Amino acid sequence: MSKGRKAVITAAGRGTRMFPATSTIQKEMLPLMDRDGITKPSIQLIIEEALDSGIEEVCLIVNKHNRHQIEQHFSAIPAEEIKLFKGKDWALLQVARIQHIASRLTIVEQPSPEGYGHAVWCAKEFVGDEPFLLMLGDHIYTSSTDKRCARQIIDVFESHSSSVSAVQQTPAELLHLFGTVRGNLIESNPRVYDIDHIYEKPPIQYAEENLRVEGLLWGMYLCFFGMHAFTPTIFNSLQFAIDNNLRENNEIQLTSAQERLRQSGERYLAFEAMGERYDIGIPFGYAQTQAAMAVNSIYREQMLAELVRMLAIPSRTIPEAFRDQ
Repeated sequence: MSKGRKAVITAAGRGTRMFPATSTIQKEMLPLMDRDGITKPSIQLIIEEALDSGIEEVCLIVNKHNRHQIEQHFSAIPAEEIKLFKGKDWALLQVARIQHIASRLTIVEQPSPEGYGHAVWCAKEFVGDEPFLLMLGDHIYTSSTDKRCARQIIDVFESHSSSVSAVQQTPAELLHLFGTVRGNLIESNPRVYDIDHIYEKPPIQYAEENLRVEGLLWGMYLCFFGMHAFTPTIFNSLQFAIDNNLRENNEIQLTSAQERLRQSGERYLAFEAMGERYDIGIPFGYAQTQAAMAVNSIYREQMLAELVRMLAIPSRTIPEAFRDQ
């Protein structure tokens, strides 16, 4: 099987949890300061994660609302605007970086909001018969090693030539947020599992009875990290759901297609990613993402000092109107 050189990033959600900001700027275009101190749209950071991990071509799945903003960002910058950056070498380097990304980028529009699985299916023609990396358009990753999280999963995929999902040990009280897997440990560095069961957002009682993994502390489970490397046969599972109108909450779901892939007899692995995931699609997650990146950036010392100063200030009462948000 060929090595992974393509990536699909789904960015077709409307970002309703970030309203009213997303009424004027789409979720994927919300700015974040990167670790190099440069402020970029979130989607650029995610694409850079893929490209810096050896990916050559990226397919971005968008919707009719965010397509224009994304295409505008990655379009050529007019010469008169470039003049504004005279003497600012860092900005000119970013201009070149954006154009490099644009040359690797294919944009596909999901015609209607049919769910995450359907958004992935929209990349079928782009992927063809090659394996591909799948990433979320609202997750930012920080690695705890010198290897990007995306590179970690690509290495596991290429080592085993099998579909693989990155997972992270997650406490039971958060299971309602994530797809969860059960599997048998087959390697220890990194920790790789042979998956034998997948369940989307399981109730705690179901997880206790069916999703326990030997070797994990009680109350901890293997939950999806938001990053996968698939063989193209995942599209067979998605096509089956579409052809038979198999929906959950009126949407075509990826997790069900993953379980069908596993049940088909094709080997399906999970590995514990060495890093952290941050969800920019919710208010706290967005703030958490920026804080995490700032303390790992060139401004680390200033950020830590400011956090200490802020924590030393006596807490103020939260206004009644904000307490339930």
